[in-house]
Amino acid sequence: MPKTIFHSSEKSNFILNMTEEQFSKLASRGLAIAMLMTPLFTLVPEITDKATYAFSAGGLVAGGVIAMIIAIIALMKKYISKRFIIPMGAMLIMELWGVFSLIRGVDLGISFYGFPERGEGLLALIFYFCFFVSASALKRESAVKTVIDGVVGVGLLNSIVGLIQIFSGKLSHYRNVYIDIKAYAASGLSMSPLFLAMVLTLSLSAALISFISSEDRKRSIGMLVCAVLFSFVMMFTYSFIGFFGLAFALISAIAAVFALKAPKKKLVGVPCSIAGAAAAIALVFAGAIGNIDSYRLHDGRILWWADGYMRASSSGTFNPDVVDIDDTYDVYMYLNDRTMDVIEHNSLTGTGPDQLAFALIRVSQEDAGKYTDFGDLISSQRGVFDKVYNEYLYTAATRGVTSAIFLALTVLSAVILGMKAFRRRATAESFTVFILALGGVLVYLIGCSSIPFAPVFWVAAGAACAEIKDSRQQEAEKKAAKKNKA
Repeated sequence: MPKTIFHSSEKSNFILNMTEEQFSKLASRGLAIAMLMTPLFTLVPEITDKATYAFSAGGLVAGGVIAMIIAIIALMKKYISKRFIIPMGAMLIMELWGVFSLIRGVDLGISFYGFPERGEGLLALIFYFCFFVSASALKRESAVKTVIDGVVGVGLLNSIVGLIQIFSGKLSHYRNVYIDIKAYAASGLSMSPLFLAMVLTLSLSAALISFISSEDRKRSIGMLVCAVLFSFVMMFTYSFIGFFGLAFALISAIAAVFALKAPKKKLVGVPCSIAGAAAAIALVFAGAIGNIDSYRLHDGRILWWADGYMRASSSGTFNPDVVDIDDTYDVYMYLNDRTMDVIEHNSLTGTGPDQLAFALIRVSQEDAGKYTDFGDLISSQRGVFDKVYNEYLYTAATRGVTSAIFLALTVLSAVILGMKAFRRRATAESFTVFILALGGVLVYLIGCSSIPFAPVFWVAAGAACAEIKDSRQQEAEKKAAKKNKA
């Protein structure tokens, strides 16, 4: 007999009577939509100056609620595998430790909701946990494939907007990477060119592996076109992360050909992607983009001036006496060194979620009282920054060393489970989500979390942990279900 609550109808209790196959189909489509929510909401502040990027956080809330509902259903139906206990437990401890960090913060509102133009407070972390748990509950290979398509879809949406930004400078806050440098940098719908580079690292990897593994001609061609497009747009982030992401995706594609025993002709995706990237650089050297006629990395000016100072008002201006803003290595090392100092003085609970900048401000309470807005206070401080582009250091600085340790345990255990899953299943889907989880873990060494990137990463990491049932297990379950109905 079908299960019901308080003798209500079977239709009103579809959750209780939902099969694993039905759940996986619903959950995978829901997660694909949820990953698109933040980029879609970001269209508003890109189109009109009347809305700020705080509106993008609404997209995270919308996607996070979808993921939360899926996670609750998965827990009700006991679809969470025992093999997921370690990564889920580690992330749960990280979340709980964030509560202590929240209390430690300068402003409880920022601690919970995040800085207005960033949105990565404790609430965002709760939603990331829901993305992670929801994806881990998938039980069918087809559901994992839907999630992978969702990752490619996020990259495609970002890249289409990125093309508009590159060739027209419209829908963008990054026409200028500095006062007199008009580079028309692409940020897509990811709030920053560097965050876009992180998103496209995963999207490009997913597209190339899907091209290599697909036997469907139309799907294969579509994925190759996406890969070339992603490679092209990625170069217009003018970032080290962009080049790292391109290299990672190309290496992953080569590995996929051998790991999945695909035809060697599928390696054509590698030179095609390289050609896309080369075409982007050639356009810059030809003087066709902005007012520049040579290609170079602009990480420092983008992350510190164009993003932190001009767009988000979450950083002060850089101090040219202590950091060479055009030397990418010097910028990142300076950020890391200053952050290590913050960790040394705030090792237990950190500065509070999304509040790294406050630990770097040197101003008396009397002078601070002259400012009515945190953004005005921070942007008035020379040399202050709010993001360090190493997520593990950033977590230790803002939420304590304990949080950083459990973050590392969470993501590393997800990668290990993903690798074991591929060895057991040897499918294109299991290989892809393993690579995406690995890519996210590595890119976090040179990048930081953001609300456009994190949902994509945590869904991929969760899918890597999923315990997918093979055809024999599925057939046995169908027979058991028929017996129960009889």
